[in-house]
Amino acid sequence: MSSGCPARGVVADHFAPAPPRILGVAVSGGSDSLALLHLLNDWRGTGGPLLRVATVDHRLRAEAAAEAAGVARLCAGLGVAHDTLHWTDQEAGGNLPDRARHARYRLLADWARVHGIADVAIGHTRDDLAETFLMRLARGSGLDGLSAMRARWQADGVTFHRPMLLLGRDDLRDMLRARGVRWIDDPTNADPKYDRTRARTALTALAPLGIDTATLAVTARHLAEARTALDHHARQAAEALVAVEAGDLLLERERFTALPDETARRLLLAGLRWLTGAAYPPRGTAMTDLLRVARAGHRMTLQGCLLSADRAHLRLSREYSAVAGCRTPATGLWDGRWRATGEGQAEIAALGPEGLSACPDWRAGGLPYASALAAPGLWRGDTLIAAPLHGWANGWQLSLARPLAAYLDIVISH
Repeated sequence: MSSGCPARGVVADHFAPAPPRILGVAVSGGSDSLALLHLLNDWRGTGGPLLRVATVDHRLRAEAAAEAAGVARLCAGLGVAHDTLHWTDQEAGGNLPDRARHARYRLLADWARVHGIADVAIGHTRDDLAETFLMRLARGSGLDGLSAMRARWQADGVTFHRPMLLLGRDDLRDMLRARGVRWIDDPTNADPKYDRTRARTALTALAPLGIDTATLAVTARHLAEARTALDHHARQAAEALVAVEAGDLLLERERFTALPDETARRLLLAGLRWLTGAAYPPRGTAMTDLLRVARAGHRMTLQGCLLSADRAHLRLSREYSAVAGCRTPATGLWDGRWRATGEGQAEIAALGPEGLSACPDWRAGGLPYASALAAPGLWRGDTLIAAPLHGWANGWQLSLARPLAAYLDIVISH
């Protein structure tokens, strides 16, 4: 594989049959991302996409700036445009690797949109797929977790690609050595306090049993195929029994009750993500409890959402306490979901008890009390001036930024 040609074919095949005109590439300076850059640049020389590279400097290590500058020099030598992106809004606490990962994808998506790039390639390999499988296995993950590393996915209007999931890290490093390319080894990759480092160590120990990166990657891909089938079934079910009412999600109880547990769970999980924009599902037994409560037609709050039921429908709505303190200028996006149009200055905020009292007749909107409490209205200071969802528009309109189509997309991209 020293020529890199077989690997280049694997990468090009990922984008078939209609590769993008221009492709963004995330390059850190490590072996995986440098191999991706060289393979894509080879392809560019034979008619592949134009390239633009971004390096994310998380500002977590003193060496990061110099490493980004090194990638910039390499790109200049290849005739490829390069930008360095900086993570400037770090917050203390929490899972640092997870926060850094989210920041990285957010920065890459923002960068791509600025440059009119719809597709960004990431240098994950078969080894990453196997390591992730082991990490998820240790956490007791189910099908979705064990098949978590997708070859492509969409986020913030950008399609991210992992075109090297069929390729192994050792082979890619052999290719780089043959070309005289040096890479950077991030010291955190050898730090045993991180799950991924321990997963790599475990893979070394498991290799004599035949449990290696290639075997685990194949297993993960088989599980991904099963997940795709389940997602397809869940999407069909959602199209048949889910509707949106004033920002709430309605599920027909009779049809929902007839669904297999895994399909029903997917619909509820997508509903939580649709309402809140949360990147991750609730942990532990919370989703099991939510499914049990939904089947019984009872009431439960979870992740800032409220599940309730009447004879005909289950209803997922925002919990008032989760949005009570959310206040946004009318020109902005409230709760990540609502936009307002109208004349004059105003703010969007939840109605709450005071807003419902100020409405001429909040029941005109047809929402139950709990949903009406959490619904948005237009305010000037402490004075409610409009409640478009409750029959009192007063020259204002509210539109949902995440319609039903967005929910259906979440069902198959969770």
